[in-house]
Amino acid sequence: GRGAHAHARLWPGGRSATAAPSAAAAATTTRARGRREPRGSCARTGKMVDLLKMPIVITVQIDVVLAILTVLGIGSRLWGLQYPRAIVFDEVYYGQFVSLYMKQTFFIDDSGPPLGHMILALGAYLGGFDGNFAWNRIGAEYTGTVPVWNLRLFPALAGALCISLAYQIIVELKYSHTAALVAALLIMFENSLITQSRFMLLEPILIFFALLAVLSYLKFYNMQKNSSFSVKWWSWLFLTGTACAFAIGVKYMGLFTYLLLLAIAGVHTWKLIGDTTLSNVTVFYHIVARVCALLVLPIILYLGCFYIHLTLLYRSGPHDQIMTSMFQASLEGGLARITQGQPLEIAYGSQITLRNTWSKPVPCWLHSHKNMYPIRYDGGRGSSHQQQVTCYPFKDVNNWWIIKDPGKQELVVSNPPRSVRHGDIVQLVHGMTARYLNTHDVAAPMSPQWQEISCYVDYNISMPAQNLWKVEIVNRETENEIWKTILSEVKLLHVNTSAVLKLSGTALPDWGYRQLETVGDKSSKVYHQNMAWNVEEHRYGKSEEQKERELEFQTPVQMDVSQNMSFMAKFLELQLKMLTLKNEETEHKYSSSPLDWINMDTNIAYWLHPSTNAQVQLVGNISTWSTATVGILVY
Repeated sequence: GRGAHAHARLWPGGRSATAAPSAAAAATTTRARGRREPRGSCARTGKMVDLLKMPIVITVQIDVVLAILTVLGIGSRLWGLQYPRAIVFDEVYYGQFVSLYMKQTFFIDDSGPPLGHMILALGAYLGGFDGNFAWNRIGAEYTGTVPVWNLRLFPALAGALCISLAYQIIVELKYSHTAALVAALLIMFENSLITQSRFMLLEPILIFFALLAVLSYLKFYNMQKNSSFSVKWWSWLFLTGTACAFAIGVKYMGLFTYLLLLAIAGVHTWKLIGDTTLSNVTVFYHIVARVCALLVLPIILYLGCFYIHLTLLYRSGPHDQIMTSMFQASLEGGLARITQGQPLEIAYGSQITLRNTWSKPVPCWLHSHKNMYPIRYDGGRGSSHQQQVTCYPFKDVNNWWIIKDPGKQELVVSNPPRSVRHGDIVQLVHGMTARYLNTHDVAAPMSPQWQEISCYVDYNISMPAQNLWKVEIVNRETENEIWKTILSEVKLLHVNTSAVLKLSGTALPDWGYRQLETVGDKSSKVYHQNMAWNVEEHRYGKSEEQKERELEFQTPVQMDVSQNMSFMAKFLELQLKMLTLKNEETEHKYSSSPLDWINMDTNIAYWLHPSTNAQVQLVGNISTWSTATVGILVY
C-alpha cells in the first residue's frame, strides 16, 4: 500500500520477525528432518510438530491517512443523523416507495431504475419499518414507529466512503499523497455533499458507485503490465463492471460514468491489439475478459435488479393502471382478482371490455352511453347526431361490448364456442344500449381530419348502418390466430371506409363529459399504439334478453384459470414505461440552469422548522466550487 504504513510480523511466542529462530530450534528441526519418519499416528504427529515449529507470519499494511479519512468521513455523516426528525425534501418522494416495498406493492418510478430504492428499503427493513406512515408533505414529523436513523443510514455511509474513494483515485492517477489528501478534504467538507449524505436521498449512493467504478478501473489498469490475469486483476476488472451496473441501477445519470469508462477501456484495448510483444491468443483473452466484465456482466446485473424488484413487488398497487392488462393480471389482487380464470379465446357472443394499449394521456376503455353527439359542433360543423362513443378512463358498466356474428342474430356463445380469428368480420354491440359500433364519412368532433365514431341510431333517413369491423391481430404469430383475452393486441378496421378505430387523446367538451375522443383514421398507413386494443375483462354471454344481459354485465367474472407473464416481458414493458412516462410539459419547481450552480447563484431549501426558523439548505462550499471552476477553465 501507498502512504504511511504500519507493519507487524509475529512469530510464535511473541518474537519479532527480525529475530532469527534459536540455534536449539534450528538443531531440533535438522534432527527431525534427518531421522527416519515414524509410521502411522507417530508420523502424523511428527509432521504436526514440525508444522507448529514453522513461523506463522501475519502482515498488516495500513494506510494511516486513508484510515483517518474514513473514520472522519463516517463521523461527519453519521453524527446527529436523526436530526431533523421530520421529512426533508425528497424524502417525501422516496419514502412512499420505501413504504410500498415494505408492503410488497407494485409501483413505477419514472426517475430511474429500482436499485437505489431497494437499498433505502433495505435500511427500512433492518430498522423494522412496517411501511405505515403518511408521506404527505415536507416538514411532517416522523412518528415513533419510523426508524429515521436506518432510513438515512445507507446514503450516509455511501457519502462517507466517497471521501476514501476520492483519495485513492488521486493516488492511482500517480499524483502525490498530498494532492490526494487535499482532494479528500475537499470532498469531506463540501457542504452540498454533506447535506445530501445525511438524508434519505439517492445522490450519495449514485456518486459512491460512480467513484467506485473509476477507482476499480484505475487499479485494474495499473496492474496491467505486471499482474495480468491474476486474481486481483480479475477482481478489479469485474468490480468495475459491477459498480457501473449499480450506478446505472440507481439513476440513469450513472450511464455517463459507464460510457466514459467504456471509451477509456476501448482506447486501452486498441493499444493492446497493436502491442507486438503480445501473442494473438493473449490479446484475444484480454478482449474476451473486457467484454465479459464491462458488457455482459453489467447487463446481467441490471436485469437482476429488476428481477428482485418485480419479485418483491407482487401485489397490485396504485400504479397498476398505466401498465398493460397482461401486466396487471400478473399481480396479486386488483385486476388479477377480476380477470383470474377468464375464458382465453374470444368467441362470437363474448362479452368484453376493450382497453386502448396506448394509455395516453391516461388508460381508458372503449365506452358508450345514451347521449347523442350535438347536432352541430362548435364552429358550425354538423354531426351525425348518433350515440356518443368515447374512451373512458374508469371501469364502468358502459364499457361492456358484445362480439356478434354478422350472419346470425344470437348474442350468446354457442356450444361449443366459435372462436374469432385474425381477419374475421364482426359487429360490436354496446351491452347496455344494444346499439352497434359504427362510423360514417362524418368528421370527428375534435379532430375533423378523422371520422366520427358512434353507435348507430336509425333515424329512418338516407344514412344506413355501417357497422362491420375486421379484426386484425397485431402481435399474431400465425395468419389463422385466435383472438385471445389480454394477450392479443387487435386493430379494428372498418369494412366500408377502411378507417381504423383509434384513440385521439383529445378530451371532449362538457357535452361529452370530458371523456376522451375516439376516431376512425383512414389516412394513416403507419401503425401506432393508439390503434391497438386488448380485451381486458371477458365472459361468455348466456342471456338472450336485454334486461338479463344488463344484470350479467354488473356481475363479476369468477372462473378458475390464471394468466402468467414472463420476467422478460414484464421487464421490457416496465423499462419502456419508465423511459416514456416523464411529463415533459411541466417543469420542476426547483429546476435551475447549470450557470446558476457554477456561479452559486441558487440554492434549495430542504427543510424549515415550523417554529424556530432552523433550516437545511443545499448550497455549495465556495472554496470547493470556485477552485473547481478555475481548475476546469485552466485545464
